[in-house]
Amino acid sequence: MNLDIICFDCDSTLSKIEGIDELATRVGLGPQMAKLTDAAMNGEVPLEAVYGQRLALIKPDADSIGWLAQRYIAELVTGTEAVFAQLAAQGKPVHIISGGLRPAILPLARHLGVPDSHVHAVDIYFHDDGSYRDYEQASPLARNGGKADICAQLRSNGASLAMIGDGKTDMEAKQAGAYTIGFGGVVERALVKEVADVYVAGESLLGVLAYVL
Repeated sequence: MNLDIICFDCDSTLSKIEGIDELATRVGLGPQMAKLTDAAMNGEVPLEAVYGQRLALIKPDADSIGWLAQRYIAELVTGTEAVFAQLAAQGKPVHIISGGLRPAILPLARHLGVPDSHVHAVDIYFHDDGSYRDYEQASPLARNGGKADICAQLRSNGASLAMIGDGKTDMEAKQAGAYTIGFGGVVERALVKEVADVYVAGESLLGVLAYVL
């Protein structure tokens, strides 16, 4: 299938980690937060029900966001750099659409050659001393259906688009006419396997190329 625009989730798709869980572990809240994250990704609770709650508990500061940015790159999924190089060689526009925190994802995107304008994620705000203040509460990506909204904007001219990811929120892109590719290389979710147009189970992201080029 020859698609016009290729979109990727970030956490457990491009990188092996879940950013919010990493931040939680750093402040001793790991197991508690992982349960909330998993419930949202499996579709057991709405994302908006846990998004602000998680950040209010963790209160990530500016230093922790810089630390997380390094973790994202250090934990890249096998084959990710090769996939992005191949898509760039083919002239394919690539976007990252994530419910993660934008300042932590931008360095990963730059590492992969993705322009900042193609990174759709949730902003975070700090006080002057770098302590946590708030997050971008109006962002569609902090609620269910947000990835479908972004995909709808990207294909407003009728472009064909693929959304690749590991969670329920990624599969919601179907509502916007996206071709959905479930990626189970980091986490396998039965719901994603069932709903995705196609499912890639191997550990390497290279397995998605056959479906987008």
